[in-house]
Amino acid sequence: MATEVDTWSLAPKADGLCCEECRFRAPPVRAFPNSLGVFSFDDNLADANHPYTVDDDLLNEAEVNGNWTPQEKALHEARLKAKAKRRLRKSSSRNSTSESFSESGELSGSDPHSPKGKVNTSDRKSRTGKGRGLPKKGGAGGKGVWGAAGMVYEDEEPDMRDPNYDESAQGDTVYATVVPEVDEKELEKMVNPIVQEYFEHGDTKEVQMLLKGLNLGQHKYEFSSLAVSLSLEGKASHRELTSRLLSDLSGKMLSQSEMARAFDKILKELPDLILDTPEAPQMLGQFIARAIADHVLPMSFLDFYKGKVDCDHARVALDRAEVLLNMKREMVRLDNVWGVGGGLRPVKHLVKEMNLLLKEYLISGDVSEAEHCLRDLEVPHFHHELVYEAVVMVLESKGDTASHMMIKLLQSFWKTGLITVDQMNRGFQRVYDELPEINLDVPHAHSIMETFVDLCYQESVITKQLRDACPARGRKRFVSEGDGGAIKN
Repeated sequence: MATEVDTWSLAPKADGLCCEECRFRAPPVRAFPNSLGVFSFDDNLADANHPYTVDDDLLNEAEVNGNWTPQEKALHEARLKAKAKRRLRKSSSRNSTSESFSESGELSGSDPHSPKGKVNTSDRKSRTGKGRGLPKKGGAGGKGVWGAAGMVYEDEEPDMRDPNYDESAQGDTVYATVVPEVDEKELEKMVNPIVQEYFEHGDTKEVQMLLKGLNLGQHKYEFSSLAVSLSLEGKASHRELTSRLLSDLSGKMLSQSEMARAFDKILKELPDLILDTPEAPQMLGQFIARAIADHVLPMSFLDFYKGKVDCDHARVALDRAEVLLNMKREMVRLDNVWGVGGGLRPVKHLVKEMNLLLKEYLISGDVSEAEHCLRDLEVPHFHHELVYEAVVMVLESKGDTASHMMIKLLQSFWKTGLITVDQMNRGFQRVYDELPEINLDVPHAHSIMETFVDLCYQESVITKQLRDACPARGRKRFVSEGDGGAIKN
């Protein structure tokens, strides 16, 4: 049975008591020792707001005087912390002040005597020190309210920087490629490769696709003038391809007015073009006539220049175009104004042209002219025919003049690369195969062939393997004088 002990010395002095007599009138604080020898205070008297609460310092002294284990001390400290938290919650619920208690139970907060430390209960700003210092919701509305009364919200476009922005929910996204306009200085660098490649493949659709990828802008007409200028320096087949290209681009990529503007520019540049291509005025006249026949240029193009041209070269070009357009068969023949390409010509025509080339060379002896004529044929895959015809002419000729001239011609073609080793071998091999038939018309064909092959090998025209492949006819050996001319097998 615990004995009741009156501990008046542990009771704090109550506020408002003026003397010792009043102090002794306060109700005593009773503590009962438990089984461990520790005082246990009444919970009703240990309230935080009770005027007669046991002082923590005195209680700590009592704990020190007692013999507590570490577990008991830890339990007691936990109780003190829980008690301090309860005090903090009760004090914050009664009045909205900036004071708070820490975990140890000490009072913390701003200075109450400072004007900034005073807290206005009607202030809607954040008291935690976070935020921009602006009232919540702009000072309008309360919980569950979007804004001030009467506020009308408009449809806002989604912001790409919003974390909740969903690109797939915005519908189909259209990406537009912006191509800058080509500068006049860079136009020639970009157009030249396109035209040169077109001369190789001859596909006008590919040129149209490449032009669509370029933003030529107001310089679009200059593509036609550059293409014509490049073809003037090339072959006849290049000029034919250029005329076809202009015909395909007309109405799709370029209008008649833009084509007329391009040819007008070329007429003004004729004094410069004639330095590299002396035949430029005549060729330009053929271009103009072909363009009018293909409806690339308007029919009134020539009438516009009558009596207004001061340049002699431009006048020659316009006169040439007018003559071609006033022919008896009119514009029908203008389809072949540039001739037919070498690969499209019949074989008989090519053989005839090569025979004529070799005969003119034997008369004139001009190697450069023969080379120019062979290049104009534009049949590098058929040059073996030239080698074959040259060797046959040597076998059918009389004397050594033709033999030496043909060796000189073949040697020039070999060094310049106009005739490749494959074409040279094929030409000689054809003669080797047909030598028995040639021997019927030329009895000494074998001996002439052996001599000509040796000279060609000495001048480095053919290889050693080709020389060794030359057929040789053996000597006839008779059995006896009275055998009737029988040949010994």
